Amino acid sequence: MIKIITVGQIKEIYLKEAIEEYKKRLSKYTNLEIIELKDEGLVEEEKSIKLEAEKIEKYMNEKDYIITLEIEGKEYTSLEFAEKLRTIQIEYPNITFIIGGSYGLSDSIKQKANLHLSFSKMTFPHQLFRVILLEQIYRAYKINHNESYHK
Repeated sequence: MIKIITVGQIKEIYLKEAIEEYKKRLSKYTNLEIIELKDEGLVEEEKSIKLEAEKIEKYMNEKDYIITLEIEGKEYTSLEFAEKLRTIQIEYPNITFIIGGSYGLSDSIKQKANLHLSFSKMTFPHQLFRVILLEQIYRAYKINHNESYHK
C-alpha cells in the first residue's frame, strides 16, 4: 500500500483530474490512500511547521517505510526510484510519502523518515508536486512489471 500524507488541498480542477487518473492507474498495482491536511497558512513559520507536524504524526505508522519529500533529500533517476521502491516493498508492505506545507517539514518528522527524497533542487507548487509524485510512483510500478510506458 502507498499512503501519501500531504499538507494543503487541491483546488484546481485540472490537477484533481490528473490525480484521479493516476489513482485509477495505480489501482492495478497497489492500494493508494491520500490524506490531505489543512495548511496552516501564512502564520509564523515555526508555529506553522509545529502545528502541521502534529497533524502529520497522527497519520504516521511506525511500521511503515517513511519517505519525506525534501529539497535536501537524495535524488534518483526513474529507474533507480523504481528499484528502490521494489526493494523497500520486500520488507515493508506499506510505504508512506510525506509532503510538507509551504514552510517544509519539521525536524521531528524528518527524523522519523527512513528516506529523505528529492525530485529536484527546484521548488514546485505542492499541488503540482503531488501529481509529479503520483506519476513517478506509477512509472516505477510500470518499470518493475516490465510494462511499456517508461520511455
